[in-house]
Amino acid sequence: MKKDSRLLRIGVLGCGNIAQIAHFDAVRKARNAELYALCDLADDLRDKMAAIHSPRVVYREYREMLADPRLEAVVIGVADQFHVPLALEAVAAGKHVLVEKPLGVTIEECEELRLQLRGTKLVLQIGNNRRFDPGITFARQFILEEMGSMMAFKAWYCDSTYRYAMTDNLQPIPLTSAQARKPPGNPKSDKPRYFLLTHASHLVDTARFLGGPIVSVRARSINRFDAYCWFVEAEFASGALAHLDLTIPVRGDFEEGFQIYGEQGSVNGRVYLPWFHKSSDVECFSTKDRQFHRPLGEDAHSYKRQIEGFADSVLSGAPQHGANIDDGVAAMRALVAIARSAETGQTMRLTEMTGSV
Repeated sequence: MKKDSRLLRIGVLGCGNIAQIAHFDAVRKARNAELYALCDLADDLRDKMAAIHSPRVVYREYREMLADPRLEAVVIGVADQFHVPLALEAVAAGKHVLVEKPLGVTIEECEELRLQLRGTKLVLQIGNNRRFDPGITFARQFILEEMGSMMAFKAWYCDSTYRYAMTDNLQPIPLTSAQARKPPGNPKSDKPRYFLLTHASHLVDTARFLGGPIVSVRARSINRFDAYCWFVEAEFASGALAHLDLTIPVRGDFEEGFQIYGEQGSVNGRVYLPWFHKSSDVECFSTKDRQFHRPLGEDAHSYKRQIEGFADSVLSGAPQHGANIDDGVAAMRALVAIARSAETGQTMRLTEMTGSV
């Protein structure tokens, strides 16, 4: 594993599940980053993670880590309710930020973060790792360069009752602590809200990444046998129509994918669980040569690739491939609009949304 000569010094905040199964490994393997620090209030968990991952420094208090002049960037991998407040502290300290998705839990707090970020030269990226799946990146390039005008977009995200049998085999055994800081109540108790924030955030971002800005949605939802389904009609700013399907859990395999129809071609994609580190199966048909095109995508560690993209933007000013603050705010507006539309049956314009899911 060859490293670049200049590495972004990153501190990971939070030693919980997402850090253990994704961020620690991703930062350590990224060609242009190093795991400089880790931070967690839970002494036992922090010490165990430090022993495994060997950061240069370890902190109990977030503000102490932010005060370290050698620290350049933070990865915020904690509960959704803490995302914006902790990102605001990092921005105030002059640190670059990669914050887990969703950006926040209300539109207003996301807008506040955007306001505080304005005028700085700091990079803020949201952890929508699907953007760094080689197949999805290939699809976006084809859409922009060859497909021409888009007419129709279909995408689906269907989690499975059997998914955890797969992920338990793929992921390290998570370590927990009774000292871990958690938000009040149980965020998972309100399943519709939890599913929209956790899973629809991926679906919406992929739709925006491939189809462009979403201007309005009309959603219907149903709950049966402890499963939830949202069918969402959406309109892109381009005028293209979209259908988004979020169903959790399905009695079958995990299913995520998309179909896109355009003026000079079409795109079909099947997305795998990211823990397989396997590129999406993507085929793009072009009328230009009347052939299908598909990438190999041999490096499909999307969490590592998103760290590398983040570091490239910070260190060399490379264009931001990941979701930025504007993407995060727009996605939050879309999630709220889907929730409101499912409640009322009305079409909701994203620009008119306020509040939370």
